[in-house]
This record gives sequence, structure tokens and C-alpha cells, in this order.
Amino acid sequence: MSLLGKIFSRGPKPVIAKSRYVSIEDVKATAFTKKRAGAGLSTKPETYYIVASVELGNTTTKCILTATNLETSKTYLLDKTVKMTRDIRPPKPGENVFGETVWEVELTKESVSEMVRDTILESVKRSKIDIDKDLDFVVRSTGVTAGFASPKEVGDLIIALADGCLDAGIPPSKMAPAMSKESFPERLRDYTLIEKVMFDGAVVSVLPPTGKAVVANEMEGELVTAGIKVGAKWTNIDFRNPCVSMDFGTTLAGRITNGQEPYARTIGNFCGLAGAVSDSIIRGTEKVDKRGGAALDLYSRDILKKADWKAAEEYAERAHDYIDIRKVPENRDRFGTVPVDPKAAYDAGTTLIGCDVGKNGDKIPKLTDLGHEIYAESGIHTLFATLDYVSANIVKRLGDEAFEEGVIEPGSMLGVTGRAGITGRKPEFVLDYSKDKFSGTIFVSDALAMGAAVMARCMNSMGTPHIPIGGKQGGACILGQRRKMQKQKGMID
Repeated sequence: MSLLGKIFSRGPKPVIAKSRYVSIEDVKATAFTKKRAGAGLSTKPETYYIVASVELGNTTTKCILTATNLETSKTYLLDKTVKMTRDIRPPKPGENVFGETVWEVELTKESVSEMVRDTILESVKRSKIDIDKDLDFVVRSTGVTAGFASPKEVGDLIIALADGCLDAGIPPSKMAPAMSKESFPERLRDYTLIEKVMFDGAVVSVLPPTGKAVVANEMEGELVTAGIKVGAKWTNIDFRNPCVSMDFGTTLAGRITNGQEPYARTIGNFCGLAGAVSDSIIRGTEKVDKRGGAALDLYSRDILKKADWKAAEEYAERAHDYIDIRKVPENRDRFGTVPVDPKAAYDAGTTLIGCDVGKNGDKIPKLTDLGHEIYAESGIHTLFATLDYVSANIVKRLGDEAFEEGVIEPGSMLGVTGRAGITGRKPEFVLDYSKDKFSGTIFVSDALAMGAAVMARCMNSMGTPHIPIGGKQGGACILGQRRKMQKQKGMID
């Protein structure tokens, strides 16, 4: 490389798939007036599949409306409405508190339903969609189960989410898969393969670890893995199996898949704390709520401009003195506060790799004290730079542990999503670690919502064989293999 090349080159740049927006007016106009270009022009109109992702998280509650072009498999955002979960109203007299978030925000069926209803209605109003005419499907998910103690509490939360959707005017038929081709609106019938193949639980050609949940937020890992695959369609990266996904929400979610066909196996799961680590440090500034405050409360685009990066790296090393990353021991029923079942996981051949702060978060106050020290000595800019190094080092340690356990296949892709994984210089630092260990690395915004969009399609057998999302890197659509397998099992004729 020339001298000038060395001066101006900083190596490969992170590939970041950012969400792209489209309006409902454009979606409707496209359906009737625009033509798509392929080998020449086609008179076949583009058709969009509109899905609402309703997410109740430990830090944020969201309704994200997506529109997927069923010709190109590209997913757009119609609206993204975000509320802070800490703003869920307190329990009223007579209401039963069935659980709480990681940050000890108490939840009742009524308060959760109201928050979900209001978030959906705000999103619908902003996007100008008609629930009855425009919305095709709703997928509900939650990471709050990390703070729960029993399956009954989880069940109560799922009911509360459903009630919130119903209270917003969403009919039950839009929350369950169709039973036949005639169940679909006429505009979608040409896009479903429901008469050729059935939904058997595999989402984007990946089977869950076992019939029994091995981590409380298993669905989040499933959705973000699918969402990263969809987000990759905006880039030149073929993020298909084998792959590794990491979601840095408040809690950690993600999967490690192998390269089997037609369905990959989930051979590894991530669990524990992620964004909660950054939130714990930021609370040392005393500029955010001590219980529900988050790093995103203070984040801004120019927050890193005056950072002392050398000092930040040293502070991050000190933070990692309290962070425990390892294969989850078989005798633990929680890791990083998240309920886990290591025995069921290991019996099914799935390795659990967790991130904790002390034991089940008992060293979180130490991180808050460190945050106070950083803020007092070096200011807010260096504090946020520290968070970039902290998250990047979590990715590195998770990856190193997985490689040591032998659960990452050669040629695997790495995908990272979540608020504490893709902001600031985190992608740059993660890429520096991953570039020699993975075939490619991608960072995707809103992967959980993207995953909800593709899960809705999988549940309704709405694939795009000409642009496959499932299967192996570089491979063709696996529809034929699926049909052959399902016929052998007597699932289809």
C-alpha cells in the first residue's frame, strides 16, 4: 500500500444495515401504479406485507410497524414508536403484581395492557395505517421475562400483551397463523406457499434448541437472528447459516447456528446482561433515574467528540473486572438474572454462554461507583467512550468463549444488534476483533422488529424462493428439501 494509502486507510469499515423508512402512501401507490425492474419491466405490481412488532422490554416498550416487499424480500419501517418501560403506571389498589423488570418496575396485567395499547395506537396514528385494512399480522415479544420467577408469571405477561393488542383494536385473526390459502387477503394469496409446505417451528431455517425453553428470552434470540438475516438484504453480506447473533438490549440474547440443511440447529445460546452493564455505569453520573435510567437517556451524536480514548480503554478494563463471561454452569438456574435451564440445554446439545455482573448482578453497584469516578475525573464524553470499549470487549469475550467451547463452525458470520451494541464506535472495535475470526460481520438496527416481520412470514409460509433468507451462505432456496423432509415425515401429501 502507498504511503498516502496507509495514512488515509483505517482498514475495513463496519457494515451497518440501518433501517429504511417508507410511508403507507408509497406502499399503497406501489401496489397499483409502479412497475418493478428485473429483466426488463414487469407489469406485476409490488405487494407489501405489513407487520406490527410489539415489544415489551426492560428499558423500552416499542411498536414497530414494518412493510416487507414480497418481490424483493426487503423490509422497511413504517413507524417506530418507543416508550420507556419505567413509565408504566404503578399498580392500582386491588391489582395483582405478577412480576417486575430487571430494574424492579412492578408489572400488573392491567398496567402492561394499557402501556401496550397506548403504544400501538400512537404508532398506528403516526403511520396513518388502518388496522383492519392495512395491517396483516402482529408479533408480540418480551425480554422482561429475565426478571421473572416462574412460568406462571411469564404466562400472565403474554396474556397482558395480547390484551393490550386486543384493546388497541387488533383482531385475534391477525395474531395467529392462517389455516388455508383462502384465509389470506386476495392480494397476498399468490405469495403464500401454505399449500406446498407447512410451518413446523423453524424460523428462517433454524430450529430452536429443544422442546423445552433453555433461556427465558429464547424468543428474542430467535427473532434477532432472523432479523439480522433480513437486515443483511440491504448489504452485500450473505448472513445465512452458519452464523452467530448477539443482541445487546438490556439483557443479552442471541444464537449460534450450524450449517445443516434444510434446517440448522441452534448449537449455542447467549444469555445474561448486556445493555444493563452500560446503564449501570451511566447511573454513576446521577443525571439519570437511579432505578430506570439508561445510557440512551444521555446519548447524543456528538457525545464522543472530546473523549479521552486511552483513559476510556483503561476504565473499560476495570469494568470488566466485575463482568463474568463463561459457559453457564449446570447447577445454575439463573445467570445474569435471566432464568436458565443448563441441563435441558446441554442434554439437547446446546451450549449456554452467559454474561453476568458478579453473580446475578450483585456487583452492579460496583459498576455504578466506577461510573461516578469516570464522570468526576474525565467527564461525560470519556464515560461514553468507556461504554464503547465495555460492549466491544463483551462481544470479544463471548466470542472467545464460544470458540473455546468449539461451538462456532468455520465460515460463520457474526451479526450484532441492540442499542448497546451498534452505537458510537462499538462496530469499529467489534470489527477489529472479528475480522480474522468470522467470514463477515454485520451490524443491524431494529433486528428484533425485522425478525418479527420474517417470523410472521414463516408462520404463514410466505417465502421468497427467488431471494432466499434461509439456508446456507451461497446456497439456493431450501423449499425443495423442506418438502421432501415433510413428506417423509407424513406432514404433507
